[in-house]
Amino acid sequence: MATSEFLHPSLAFIIVALILPGLPRAGAGRRLARYLPLLPPALAVYAAFANVPGTYATVHWLGQTLTLGRLDAMSGLFIQVFAIMSLAGIIFALHVEDRWQQVAALFYVAGAMGCVLAGDFISLFLFWEIMAVGSTFLVLAGRSRESVLAGFRYFLFHVLGGLFLLAGLVWRYKATQSFAFEAALPFGQPWGGAPYDWLILLGFCVNAAVVPLHAWLPDAYPRGTVTGSVFMCAFTTKTAVYVLMRGFYGWEVLAVAGTVMAVYGVLYASMENNARRILAYHIVSQVGYMVAGIGVGAAMTINGAAAHAYAHILYKGLLFMSVGAVLFSTGTARLDELGGLAGRLPWVMVLYMVAALSISGLPVFNGFISKTMTIAGAAQEHRTWIALGLEVAAVGTFVSVGLKLPYFAFWGGKPLDMKRELRPIPANMYAGMALLAGLCVAQGLYPDLLYRCLPIPMTEANHNLYQPWTAWNVLQALMLLGFAGLAFYFMRGVIRPHAGLNLDFDWFYRLAGRGLLALICRPAAWFDSIWGNVYRSLGLAGLKLFAAFTVFFDKSVIDGVVDNSACGVRGLGRLGAVLQSGRLQQYLAMMVTFIVVILALIWYLG
Repeated sequence: MATSEFLHPSLAFIIVALILPGLPRAGAGRRLARYLPLLPPALAVYAAFANVPGTYATVHWLGQTLTLGRLDAMSGLFIQVFAIMSLAGIIFALHVEDRWQQVAALFYVAGAMGCVLAGDFISLFLFWEIMAVGSTFLVLAGRSRESVLAGFRYFLFHVLGGLFLLAGLVWRYKATQSFAFEAALPFGQPWGGAPYDWLILLGFCVNAAVVPLHAWLPDAYPRGTVTGSVFMCAFTTKTAVYVLMRGFYGWEVLAVAGTVMAVYGVLYASMENNARRILAYHIVSQVGYMVAGIGVGAAMTINGAAAHAYAHILYKGLLFMSVGAVLFSTGTARLDELGGLAGRLPWVMVLYMVAALSISGLPVFNGFISKTMTIAGAAQEHRTWIALGLEVAAVGTFVSVGLKLPYFAFWGGKPLDMKRELRPIPANMYAGMALLAGLCVAQGLYPDLLYRCLPIPMTEANHNLYQPWTAWNVLQALMLLGFAGLAFYFMRGVIRPHAGLNLDFDWFYRLAGRGLLALICRPAAWFDSIWGNVYRSLGLAGLKLFAAFTVFFDKSVIDGVVDNSACGVRGLGRLGAVLQSGRLQQYLAMMVTFIVVILALIWYLG
């Protein structure tokens, strides 16, 4: 198919991002700047459903062939949900006057979509870095000391991941003479990858927040702006899930790493006090389901990972929107400072619960039709420990996000809080939340809305037929969630949130940082002290001696020459004054004397 028949969704985002800063700040320009960002996601939604699978936008550059538009079932699924999420996110952020936030968000989404459609490692890397820079500015847009420091740490992590990716793809090109982005190994050889494959995998795992490379996520996401964190929760990790699915399905290390992520994220989320930090740890946990499904590599688990990525973007975006609305209205996201808000923010509470029950996997919501597919696929492949680990994480998810967070944020055992001054929540924020909430329920009730978009067709031949709405699946989900709810009821006093920041692998990073500083600063301080002693004992004395010499030279030599010259000139001036008497006889006598002296010299010398 010709390139002209393909609409690349990233293009409109980049164009609008470049136009936006130049629009006037008042009048029609201000109104245009507010609503113009709606155009790119609207075009992206159209492109997601209108573009036909194929290979498009092939560019020949520096002797290489770049493919900017590889569209198939897998990339089409991610483009579709990215487009929907970008539309909901822009609607949610319509009230924001800070254009640089909008510009950063537009570039960020453009980078994510470009990565999904990239058919080669060069274009993938370019869009990968655009995504990293755009998301960094979304953290920095918080304009506080904490957000600036978190943004700096975030950027360092993603530069590190980008360097791993760059080193791997260059090494891969040297070995294979190709930049084509394809599966690293045939299925069934999970430990036989070349060194460059492991470097590329490591770069992808940084963006996927694979433990222990995850600390940037709970550090940065809670410190972004209300609207910026909504975008960030959707794109970085899910783009990494896509590239892992494309290039590393069936790698055993991912099955183990994903299970660890799922349990680890839940454990740390249960200890947190900041609502957005709780949600950030649950990104680690939920992405673990996807990474584990990719690692198992079966048709059902790959479909489960893709379905869960789609569902996760919708409900996680809604979670960050609703918690962001609470932060916007009250000025805080700390659970120990909240409570008694259910009656004052009823719609926020209802919309939050839609997302919370979705992530918990309750029947009727989309988490139920995606999460259970991954677990069932792992069990079908006789990966019992992986399936059990994911089930345990599901229970912890319901306890922390479905019960703990809403209980302490909206109720908390406190009376209706009528004293707190609440900032009115704009209608566009409610509109963005309502859009995602509707999709969460629609997919849960009608699974085929999602299943028909999955990358591997669900057939008996592919051994991936899955029907979520069976009596056993519903009963199992209700039993697990019921047990979790009962446990929370009896332990709600024990897990009451407390002020404080919990460090996980940050502790090791900080220890390494202190060690590096000690390695550099202590030798430098030792050298500085030695140099100070040498300077005080030798350098300073020498400087004083040199100063005394210059004083002596100035007085004895320079002043002598200058003063004697001045005295000589003064004497000649006085003599001239005496000789210039104005008498003719004196001038004739001087002339005769001068002639006699000259003649005498001639006679003597001759």
